[in-house]
Amino acid sequence: MQIREASILLGALEGGELNRSLSHELSTVLRELHTMSTEDVKKSFKGEVDLKIILSAENGAVTISSEIKSKTPKRPRARTFYWITEEGTLSTEHPQQTDMFTGPRDTKARTADVNI
Repeated sequence: MQIREASILLGALEGGELNRSLSHELSTVLRELHTMSTEDVKKSFKGEVDLKIILSAENGAVTISSEIKSKTPKRPRARTFYWITEEGTLSTEHPQQTDMFTGPRDTKARTADVNI
């Protein structure tokens, strides 16, 4: 049998495993892009799937190996906004618009009292 088409070669390499791995990697990247693009519809997200085919010829014969690499955009982390007080602490309230009775909120860690 002679192989003249790249699509036939891709299906035959590694006993079909290369095609399965490439399909899986492509599907994984597409799912991630779909999730990200539906979470933030105003942004554009890009991913990549790279297939590298390495050919090594010796004495009229060729050995073929491959590498698959994929890349998806880094997921953005949530942001949290606080005010900085003159004392160098954080406050959830604007320091110059303090509560007329208590002042800025204390941001020290609080522990809940649990009655068991």
